[in-house]
Amino acid sequence: MTTQIRAAVCRAHGAPLSIETLHLRAPGPREVEVTLAAVAICHSDISYADGAWGGPLPAVFGHEAAGRVSAVGPGVAAAAVGDNVIVTLIRSCGACPSCAVGVPTACTAPPGASPLTGSDGAPVVQSMHCGAFAERVVVHDSQIAQVPATLDPAVSCLLSCGVITGIGAAVNAAKLRPGQDAVVIGAGGVGLNAIQGARIAGARRIVAVDMTEDKLAAARAFGATAGVLASEPKPWRAAMAHLGRGADAAIVTVGAIPAYQDAPRYLAPGGRVVMVGMPHSGAQASYEPVILAATGQGLIGSKMGDVVLSRDIPWMLDLYAQGRLKLDELVSNRWPLDRIDDAIADTRTGGARRNVVVF
Repeated sequence: MTTQIRAAVCRAHGAPLSIETLHLRAPGPREVEVTLAAVAICHSDISYADGAWGGPLPAVFGHEAAGRVSAVGPGVAAAAVGDNVIVTLIRSCGACPSCAVGVPTACTAPPGASPLTGSDGAPVVQSMHCGAFAERVVVHDSQIAQVPATLDPAVSCLLSCGVITGIGAAVNAAKLRPGQDAVVIGAGGVGLNAIQGARIAGARRIVAVDMTEDKLAAARAFGATAGVLASEPKPWRAAMAHLGRGADAAIVTVGAIPAYQDAPRYLAPGGRVVMVGMPHSGAQASYEPVILAATGQGLIGSKMGDVVLSRDIPWMLDLYAQGRLKLDELVSNRWPLDRIDDAIADTRTGGARRNVVVF
């Protein structure tokens, strides 16, 4: 049994998306169907559509979504029809070595076949296990987390990626502790959440680094104690002047090679660079290993904030309910599906925190 849905399909890298009618199969074992209410546009979606990391086409992108469970397959115990949920790209089998040690973001189990086909019956790739630039999705039941029915889906969908990636980078990957100092390079959607994460973790001082004064002002509103323009000749010196020392963590939330190249310069002895932003395939940064070795510094990658959905989503929802986590302020504009290319173009300008497609 299949359902017809409207979706934004990428048929050529770098080309506009086309709104098409696709067929979505019914959920199988441990799968759920979610009728979406909102999906945010992440820069990763744009990079995939541009061909930054390759990948087969045609494909439906989108991975930061929220909606309501509309059908469940056999063996689903943690969700029921009518549940309000977010949909993430974190697909966890629960049995591979990564899942077994509590790192579901690094699950190594291969996904099944895409549930999407075109009007001609040919397969359509469900990118990042989500394919959420569409009216409905069928995903593994590990990819959803329940949210309150009273929470605006255009707000709750941000928890699916941008929020958990930024907060998790500060709390789970950087392991910031009260009294430590952080530098966050990039004050976009993920960067603002890394700043929130550092604030929630109890960081003493948090310096934001970005290219514009507007973004630095936004960073202060989310918890940064100071801002530094990346265009300064040696911005790490200005950051250290604000901190009085080097940072315990420099969190890079943009996929720009100059940001990665300079990130270790912000560190104190024993500090670490947390690598979140994703440059295009083939792009390279270089370091002097002797400096990192002699000062006990390190580099660590962080995928999706190293979150565990069942642990971290309830915690973040509680912070939001207390007024300690900003979510509403992250939504820049709302767009219909028919104008998704306009929303993507607006996102490319760098001014939007998050553009959200609402259904």
